[in-house]
Amino acid sequence: MIYSTATVPVNPAGEIPLTRAQAWRGLVLKARDARLFLPPGLCSRCDVVEESPTHIVREATIGGNDIREIISFDKAEKVLFFQAGGPREGVIVNELFEDAEGALQLRFYCYTGLRGKVPGGPEEQAEQAWMDSDKGYRTALLSTLQRTRELLAKGRL
Repeated sequence: MIYSTATVPVNPAGEIPLTRAQAWRGLVLKARDARLFLPPGLCSRCDVVEESPTHIVREATIGGNDIREIISFDKAEKVLFFQAGGPREGVIVNELFEDAEGALQLRFYCYTGLRGKVPGGPEEQAEQAWMDSDKGYRTALLSTLQRTRELLAKGRL
């Protein structure tokens, strides 16, 4: 089993500030089309194949892996990515919250495993190390916020 987490401030000094509603809109747009929000080249395909008022189902190619995710939206606070197909099983969460000082934060966390691999084996250990590194999901959080600011500046948010 892999557990990883990363948290970044939504409004660090020197950046265009985002409201909670704007940051949430960015997360929803990312769920619908990850190509626009992840680091360049990481996501080559992202198609919504089903949708309802509470969730969408998307099929994507991310990091060279074909995946199918059921994505639910929880009270403008959490986006949950349930891994229905692809190399991972489990859930990935993006959460907006205020810290003890009232500053808006964006947190990633996941509980996943690798399909067909030994739990806790070398492949999962390598995945854990990547997720926890500066090139892991923390990078995706920062890229998401940067792209949200760009869309805001262009009046497209």
